[in-house]
Amino acid sequence: MSCVYAVLVSILVIRLYRLQILEGESYLKDYIQMTEKTVSLPATRGNIFDCNGKLLAYNRLSYCVTVQDTGDYRTALERNSMLYRLVRILNRHGEKVTGRFEVGMAEDGSYVFTSSSEEARKRFLRDLYGLRRVEELTGSGGKYPSDITAAELVASRIKYYGLDRLKDGDGRPVELTPLEALELVNIRYTMGLTAYQRYEATTVVNKVQDETRMELLESQAELLGVNCEPTTERVYNDSIPFSPIIGYVGRVQEDQLSKLQEKNSDYSLSDIVGRTGIEEYMEQELHGKKGSRTMYVDNVGHIMEVKSETSSVAGNDVFLSIDRDLQVGIYHILEQHLAGVLAAKLVNEDEPNTERTDSTERLIPIKDAYYQLIGNNVLSLKHLKSPEASATEQAIAAKLAAYRESSVAEIRRELLDPAAGPISALPEDQKAFMYYIFTLLSSEQTGLIQREKIDTASEYYAGWKDDSISLREFLYHGIADGWVDASGLSASTRYSGADDVYQSLVDYITGALPEDQNFEKLLCRHMIRNNIVGGKELCIALFDQGVLPYDEEEVRLLSLNGMDYAFQFFVRQVSELNLTPAQLALDPCTAGCVVTDVRTGKVRALVSYPGYDNNRLTNTMDVEYYNRIVADESLPLYNNATQARKAPGSTFKPITAIAGLEENVLGLLEPITCTGIYDIIRPPMRCWIYPGSHGAENVVEGIRNSCNFFFAEVGHRLATGVTGEYDTSLGLSRIRKYASMFGLDRKSGVEIIENEPMISNESPEQSSIGQGTHSFANVQLSRYVTTIANRGTVYNLSILDHVSDWQGGLLYTVEPDVSEHIEIRDSTWNAVQQGMREVIELGSARRLFTDLEVNIAGKTGTAQESKNRANHAFFISFGPFENPQLAVTVNIPYGYTSTNAASVSKDVYRLCFGYTSLDYVLNTGAQSASSVRIED
Repeated sequence: MSCVYAVLVSILVIRLYRLQILEGESYLKDYIQMTEKTVSLPATRGNIFDCNGKLLAYNRLSYCVTVQDTGDYRTALERNSMLYRLVRILNRHGEKVTGRFEVGMAEDGSYVFTSSSEEARKRFLRDLYGLRRVEELTGSGGKYPSDITAAELVASRIKYYGLDRLKDGDGRPVELTPLEALELVNIRYTMGLTAYQRYEATTVVNKVQDETRMELLESQAELLGVNCEPTTERVYNDSIPFSPIIGYVGRVQEDQLSKLQEKNSDYSLSDIVGRTGIEEYMEQELHGKKGSRTMYVDNVGHIMEVKSETSSVAGNDVFLSIDRDLQVGIYHILEQHLAGVLAAKLVNEDEPNTERTDSTERLIPIKDAYYQLIGNNVLSLKHLKSPEASATEQAIAAKLAAYRESSVAEIRRELLDPAAGPISALPEDQKAFMYYIFTLLSSEQTGLIQREKIDTASEYYAGWKDDSISLREFLYHGIADGWVDASGLSASTRYSGADDVYQSLVDYITGALPEDQNFEKLLCRHMIRNNIVGGKELCIALFDQGVLPYDEEEVRLLSLNGMDYAFQFFVRQVSELNLTPAQLALDPCTAGCVVTDVRTGKVRALVSYPGYDNNRLTNTMDVEYYNRIVADESLPLYNNATQARKAPGSTFKPITAIAGLEENVLGLLEPITCTGIYDIIRPPMRCWIYPGSHGAENVVEGIRNSCNFFFAEVGHRLATGVTGEYDTSLGLSRIRKYASMFGLDRKSGVEIIENEPMISNESPEQSSIGQGTHSFANVQLSRYVTTIANRGTVYNLSILDHVSDWQGGLLYTVEPDVSEHIEIRDSTWNAVQQGMREVIELGSARRLFTDLEVNIAGKTGTAQESKNRANHAFFISFGPFENPQLAVTVNIPYGYTSTNAASVSKDVYRLCFGYTSLDYVLNTGAQSASSVRIED
């Protein structure tokens, strides 16, 4: 028996040895159920350089924080607790959590959607709800509400992910801060998108500080699945001047992904791609070629073995035709000249303008400038009311609180007064408040007034428009006629009559206004106008909030002195560029400049003022900064060189001259006698010289004098057939023909966003002087004047030079296409070029350009858009006149006079041809506005 037992034990030992030692690894692999998976390895993005090889965009080594579901946490509560520990560490160090949950925090701490559009927001909700189509979204009462607020969505996700069940170390419920709640939801949502790929980690912080990384490493035992991995971040040099050209990168958007995959199927939702500018346009070159790694993973996502790996290939390098020094220098030149105009236009008066004030002569009341410190968020109202506020800030906040309370009380009294008088009888502030209430009620967000249903032919609507009735009476009409929709006030309320509806409406208004940020700014405007808050208080607040470096002596002087000193101080800050035109967002605060090589069609500078810091939008978007620049009244995201379209004014007259000469309605030396007023048409058109006159002029003199009479007559002749009959369509078609020859019927060709141009379709006479409905961007005028300079070669302009591989090998060069060549008589080219030269040499611009070292030819232009705002200013030019190399075009929306645009061009030429250094430009303050009056 013992022998049998010994044999059985021996067999068992041998069997165990075979199972555990000889074949143990094989059985373990079978148990683990390994799966073969292939993951992509991102390529390093290519760099962007200027035409001289100066680095503009590159990649810098950094570390990101990732989270992977490794299966170490068995329950959602355990995983949530770990993520909560992670978020608290990140917040201690000020890290920003990134993810695909499209909700962020506004400056006031409220939740807001960060989707790029309403359509994108609905696609995000569709994916969040797990739907297939946007059409499956429901209303507020449905299972998948599309009208859910950002705050409601965060609250619902907190419950969905079980984040409301978090406990602290003592077992007590955790009270999440709004930021912690948002970040936890963001992480959980983003992890959920790759739940089926547990072997892939989710990035939660793109660029982590060293101090944070050290604490995370020290806490690894409590943060299973959390790692700090090497990565790269996109960095931009000279970001603000170049941002309108280069753009920025970010995670691919769903609507962008399908288009990218049509060109390259390797793209996925986790990729970083170009979102705007050259980063977007040259995406396929910059992106590179992904590598791959094939591996075996177990059933909880652990990597067990790497089978094979293919390295990625870095993206190609893109070289622009833009000269970095010109781009940076011209940006500062624009800012300096705008500041000079502002400083000259600011006056210490309340009402310096009248209805008869010419648009070139308008002045800026200093109180408007003081208000813009709040209106354009230079000063933070939130900080004024914070515990950290200075004594001056607290005093302003107290005045604001008192004024708000009294104003809302007065609004309520007025709205509830059956004998309320017409709006015209109200004080200016209450009148403005009534207008604002109508705007608020009719906004898309509120929807209590349906504007499209208002009977605009009614007597009460006319009364509202001319201020002869009260807002109370107007709203009662709206209740009766059904365009006041009070059903949205409260789902539980049932109204028995108009009085009940109106009372609820008033309750809503007086309840909403104290919390309304736009109303708060309106209050501030009238506090400043009514001297409740003065300029010196606001100037001191600039120091208190760090907008200006603290200067104890200046604060003392502001405190001791009155309004005059505060005014002088403010103008000095503008002149020294401590307060910039972009910050103040007064007219003018924007400008554009394009410099083009007339021999090649390559753009050497394409400048839009103001720009923005694209470093804060790339990699992980700084949502607070993005929201701030979106709300910025100077529109930094809008490209003033390619998107700002305006009537070209007198800069269009050379085209009219060419049309007249080539259509043989005007002889080369034929005189046209200007009498000062062109009365062949109705209403008559005045020349700028009226009541004077230019007398007899040929075409060269007409261009030199920028004579409206001369070019109106040419336009009239273009509209007159061989039989002598006047035909508007004939004139317009001829003008269109020649404008199109110079490329003004299409985009310029530059590789970034650009608005379509528009050639005028009304009044040949008005169109001939650059008015009518003409509307062109600066870059389109640049192509036009480039064509004049090179005598007929119409280029599709380009801001690209060449592309190289990551090792420096040239792949291809970019040569601008020749769109067409204009075949007209040499005598016509000579006349137009000579006329533009005489604008500079003999015309009203001569005093401005007398000391310019380069002989140039140019044409000024001024266009009026509104009698209540300054004129738009333009200048197109090329030089040197004897052998044209560069074309320079400048546009200044609401720039008062073309003198200001011409002054910018003068400094640009000096920089381009080396008569001024970049260092000199960068160390110069505001340029004094020229006293030269250019007439056009």
